[in-house]
Amino acid sequence: MIYITRKEHFNAAHKLYREDWSKEKNEEVFGICANANWHGHNYDLYVTVKGEINEETGFVIDLKDLKDIIIKNVIDKVDHRNLNLDVDFMRGKMASTEILAIEFWKQLENPIKAKGAQLHSIKLYETANNYVEYFGE
Repeated sequence: MIYITRKEHFNAAHKLYREDWSKEKNEEVFGICANANWHGHNYDLYVTVKGEINEETGFVIDLKDLKDIIIKNVIDKVDHRNLNLDVDFMRGKMASTEILAIEFWKQLENPIKAKGAQLHSIKLYETANNYVEYFGE
């Protein structure tokens, strides 16, 4: 078993806010992330896949194929977008980094499997100091 990782970057806006809570409670729980006028991040996404090396190609997965899967299924949908309003797979969900990582997994798992590899982890940096890592259900 070998692991390979592809890094991508995107910029997006969001806010952490529950409509069923008061403005005061949202600010208490989410702080400046509940800003009514949104805020943005420069995200770094690391997608790690695993599998056996194909004897003919020497690859677990062709990195061009992995790049295309990530771009089509995630980056094109989130880059320079409002995660709360513009992203179909985020509708009705809290746009936290944790939820984003889980939803990215759902977007990537099957297309990666179709190329003969297995999705191992999603690592999503929201800032240089904060990231989440998700290994599936």
